[in-house]
Amino acid sequence: MKNRIAVNPQIHFGKPCVAGTRIPVQDVLELVQQGLSFADITRDYYPDLTADDIRACIQYAREVIAAEDLHVSAS
Repeated sequence: MKNRIAVNPQIHFGKPCVAGTRIPVQDVLELVQQGLSFADITRDYYPDLTADDIRACIQYAREVIAAEDLHVSAS
């Protein structure tokens, strides 16, 4: 799945996109968050995407969060 997401400073200011497209991962995740099915996303918004591309966006977000160091203040 990792080869389905690309980060290129020349595309969308370096924001992660679905590889080979200009579709930002964030845009796909927002549609998922709204409750749209994968079929709805590909039919109504991004016909060039596959279900595996959408899964890759979700996996990418999970990996970013898993790698993030959280610093919680006790105040």
